[in-house]
Amino acid sequence: MKRFNVKRAVIGGLAGTAAMTALLLTAPKMGLPPMNVGAMLASVMGGSLVLGWMGHFIIGTLLAMGYAALFAKRLPGPGLVRGALYGLLPWLMAQMVVMPMMGAGLFSGSFLAAAGSLMGHLVYGGVLGAICGAHGSGVHARARAPARA
Repeated sequence: MKRFNVKRAVIGGLAGTAAMTALLLTAPKMGLPPMNVGAMLASVMGGSLVLGWMGHFIIGTLLAMGYAALFAKRLPGPGLVRGALYGLLPWLMAQMVVMPMMGAGLFSGSFLAAAGSLMGHLVYGGVLGAICGAHGSGVHARARAPARA
């Protein structure tokens, strides 16, 4: 079994996290509640906004490594779809474990906040999957590969 491409996973994790962050920071312009992940993480990391944002990008990169190592080749569809499907896992973890630990309650205590978070995680996963799924790796590419004689 071929090992995953670490460089592509890191780039995908950083790009996916950046895309998710852009969506979440513009959430109020879309009628969603403010979702400043950096500030939220900073509140549990000694109040340092820089550490909060660093933590957010580190988490996104670690989750990308997990995706590339364990899920990228097991989920169906092209890379973007596989990644978006994977995005559901960290979203569920965030909504059922992290948000209650931070005092926001299950599913952020609000339908709109949970929906905004879901959109962010789907964007994160989609970007991650599109980058990690490039160059024909994974289930979808194997299904299309010509049969050998």
